[in-house]
Amino acid sequence: MSFSSVPAILGQALTERGYEAPTPVQAAVIEAEAHGRDLIVSAQTGSGKTVAFGLAMADDLLADPATLALAQSPLALIIAPTRELALQVSRELLWLYRATGARIATCVGGMDASRERRMLGHGAHIVVGTPGRLRDHLERGALDLSGLKVAVLDEADEMLDMGFRDDLEELLDATPEGRRTLLFSATMPKPIVALAKRYQRDALRIETLGQDRGHGDISYQAVTVAPADIEHAVVNLLRLHEAETAMLFCATRDNVRHLHASLTERGFAAVALSGEHSQSERNHALQALRDRRARVCVATDVAARGIDLPTLSLVVHVEIPRDAETLQHRSGRTGRAGKKGTAVIIVPYPRRRRVEMLLRDAKVSAEWMGPPTPEAIREQDRARLIETLMAPVETDEEDAILAARLLEQKTPEEIAAALVHAHRASLPQPEELLIDTGPAPRAGREDRADRGPRPGFEDTVWFRMDVGRRQNADPRWLLPLLCRRGHITKAEIGAIRINPTDTFVEIPRAIADRFAEALRRTERPDAEDESGIAIVPAPQGPGQADRGPPRGGPRPGPRSGPHDGPPRRKQLAPRGEGPRSDNYRADGPRGPRGDGPRGASRPGGPGRPGGKGRSFPPQAGGRPPFKGKPPKR
Repeated sequence: MSFSSVPAILGQALTERGYEAPTPVQAAVIEAEAHGRDLIVSAQTGSGKTVAFGLAMADDLLADPATLALAQSPLALIIAPTRELALQVSRELLWLYRATGARIATCVGGMDASRERRMLGHGAHIVVGTPGRLRDHLERGALDLSGLKVAVLDEADEMLDMGFRDDLEELLDATPEGRRTLLFSATMPKPIVALAKRYQRDALRIETLGQDRGHGDISYQAVTVAPADIEHAVVNLLRLHEAETAMLFCATRDNVRHLHASLTERGFAAVALSGEHSQSERNHALQALRDRRARVCVATDVAARGIDLPTLSLVVHVEIPRDAETLQHRSGRTGRAGKKGTAVIIVPYPRRRRVEMLLRDAKVSAEWMGPPTPEAIREQDRARLIETLMAPVETDEEDAILAARLLEQKTPEEIAAALVHAHRASLPQPEELLIDTGPAPRAGREDRADRGPRPGFEDTVWFRMDVGRRQNADPRWLLPLLCRRGHITKAEIGAIRINPTDTFVEIPRAIADRFAEALRRTERPDAEDESGIAIVPAPQGPGQADRGPPRGGPRPGPRSGPHDGPPRRKQLAPRGEGPRSDNYRADGPRGPRGDGPRGASRPGGPGRPGGKGRSFPPQAGGRPPFKGKPPKR
């Protein structure tokens, strides 16, 4: 299909811009059945929908096939959720309608409101803005919508999620009954359907996004990590892909600030976008990405809406999206207009089940894998370096003279080695991560009698944590948690006994006081992340909370007599301590078969216990790592 059905003046603008054929959404809105009707359009971001609604409203704006007459009040109103998206829409409509003489006014927060009112007062054919600023101009009398012919709601689902329902309703209520309403949305939740029923008449539904998939040009990956290794996994993903532009999504502005500072310290050219940044700072950050002075953008969901970066090929969900719609909107920053992209979800071990449900709701299929290892990254670096150095380059006379001088003083091998060293020195170093080595092997029965305590663990103290198997407790994330909270190392942690509702940890008595003091300083009882987990000394040892009195011990109540005696568990101490539970030792396998309580045995794997510095929180809001049923192993 071609643009033959659009007004010739717009067709010429499209040709000059390099458009040869319409995208699916553009072709759908210029069909004969769509002329003059209200539209509900579901299309993914990056599908050309800005040009699509620019073409869809052409018949309502052009008094004749060539020009726009002077308008006393706006003829078209486009409402967008963010400043960046509104400015982007204005730029697209500016070149599309330039030859028609259309005057376009942009009204967004953070700009000079008095200047916007002057633009509206001088007459504008098309007004583009954000809901809050447009409502402010409407209430002050600067925006007159009585002569409006078409209203466009771009990314309507995002505007409702951001709390702009009242603003949208006030703006639409101020428009005449006969106007057309074009509603564009990547998803169609129930609030959007209700809004369409109220303000549209006999709307034509256009669906260009397949029902059985999210974004066909995006490859999804789910990378499982220990919660303490989230930040290190981000570093390794950036180093493995070496994307021209990458976007990292966090849930809060504090997390954006921390991750941005951490990446900058490691040598990445990164910028940050969140609600705490001014419009000027946001413009400078986006310009740095477009100029290739920065390659990584760390952003919150709201701050990243409406951003269009043609070179963006990698999206990393540092914190798990709250729902399927957020996943699609975040991922939709890449894979735009037919280009390929990669979306990576970093999945802490306790959150795998939730992410599986999220992917199922979003109707996307992801490849599950572990985080990139330093060895894999260095192998990729070698391949990229050879490809770069083998590529033909244009040289001038000065280059040749300098090369000859180098050859007089150095051998070709020395010059090549120096070139390789200079290239590698500019790259941030990959991070070592905790490795999941799977179930620990069980020792043979013949070793049972030889088993003794670990050196340094002859005298120990037990501490109790208020999470257990029912909260998905697992040594892979308990180990780094204990190291961070207690300011100790992995070597200073003994056995870990995981019960249904609590967990017991063995600590040498020599460091128990220091460990307990660090726990008190790092505990926040009201917090919903891992700092809210209670870790306290347990004088009775493991198992009392879940099992009641020890097996063989005295029964509670008035019964007494010659049958009373020491608990049976003390008599059986050589065979293992405590009730049945998940038993784990931080230094490796559990020990000889039968030489301890029955239960699952899982190692934490080699590697640093929790990484250096402050850990990046696995998920903001709520305490999800410890809710729900245990994930399937």
